[in-house]
Amino acid sequence: MTDVSLPGRHRPRRLRRTAAMRNLVAETTLRPEHLVMPYFVLPAESGREEIPSMPGIERQGTDDLLRQLEADMELGIRSALLFGLAEDGSKTPDGSNASSPTAVVPKVVERVKDTFGDDLLVLTDVCVCAYTDHGHCGVLDEHGVHNDASLPSLVNMALAHARAGVDVVAPSDMMDGRVGAIRDALDDEGFDRVGIMSYSVKYASAYYGPFRDAADSAPGKGDRRGYQMDPRNALEALREAELDEDEGADMLMVKPALAYLDVISRVAEQSTLPLAAYNVSGEYSAVKAGAQLGWLDARAVAMENLYAIRRAGADIIITYHAREALAGRWL
Repeated sequence: MTDVSLPGRHRPRRLRRTAAMRNLVAETTLRPEHLVMPYFVLPAESGREEIPSMPGIERQGTDDLLRQLEADMELGIRSALLFGLAEDGSKTPDGSNASSPTAVVPKVVERVKDTFGDDLLVLTDVCVCAYTDHGHCGVLDEHGVHNDASLPSLVNMALAHARAGVDVVAPSDMMDGRVGAIRDALDDEGFDRVGIMSYSVKYASAYYGPFRDAADSAPGKGDRRGYQMDPRNALEALREAELDEDEGADMLMVKPALAYLDVISRVAEQSTLPLAAYNVSGEYSAVKAGAQLGWLDARAVAMENLYAIRRAGADIIITYHAREALAGRWL
C-alpha cells in the first residue's frame, strides 16, 4: 500500500480540533450589539397580530410594543428599527399622514424614548409606501414616481420622527437626493444630533414579499424597479453608496443581505462609514418555512447566514432572528 501520510509541519485541522480551539482562532465575531431588531407598530394603544408569512413576528400596539422592548432589552437587544402601519382610511396619494405628529411612529417614538431613554437606540424607517393609497414610495405622476416631488413628504416624515426624539432616521425610499434633503432639514431645525442610516443600496428584490404583508405596503399596481436597484448591478451600488456618503449619511446599508454578499464586501472596502446589512423578511421566512417542514435546522442555518453577512463586511445586521438568537443563546 502506498504511503500517503503528510508531512507534520502544516496541518490546518489542528486549529479545528475542539470547540475551544475553534473559538480561539475564529476570524468572525457576532455579538448582541451587532444586531438590530425590527418591529411593526399598529396604530393602536394595544393589540397583537400574527404575521402568517413571518412566524414569530407580530404587529403590536404601543403598550404591547413597550412590554416587548423591555423583554428584548433583557435579552441584550439595544437597537430597534420601527415600522409604522397607517390607520384605516388615512392613506393618501402623497402619504402626508406619515408626517403627522399623531401618526403612529412619532407617537410611539416619544413613548419609547420616555420609557427607555438612551438605553435603547431607536431607528425609524422613513418611507411613505405604507401611507400612500397606491403603495409606492413617493408621489406619482403620469410617468410613475416623481423623484423631486416626493422629497418633501420624506423630509417631513423624518422631521416628525426627529421632533418625537428618534436617534436615527433610515430613509428607504431610494429617491435621488433624499439623504441630502433630510440632512439639511434636520440641521436647519436643530436636529444635528439625529443620525441618518441610509438604505443606500436597496435592490428591487423578490425577497420582500413577507414584509409587504407585515407593513401593508405592497404597490397597488406596477413595481418598484424604476427606483430600486437592478439585481444585476454591483458598480451601481458603489455609486449609490458614495452619493449618500457625500450627502451626509452617517451609516450605509445594503438590502437584502444574503443574495448580495459580494456587494456588502465591495461597499465595505470602499467606505469607512459603518455598514449595515438587512437580513430581510424573505430570507427569514425561508429559514422558518424550511424548519417547519423539517428540512432545515433553523438555528444552524440562521447562524450560518448571520456569520456570512458579518464575514462579508457588515458592521450591523438588521435581522428578525435577533430575539430568538439571544433568547436561545445562539451567539
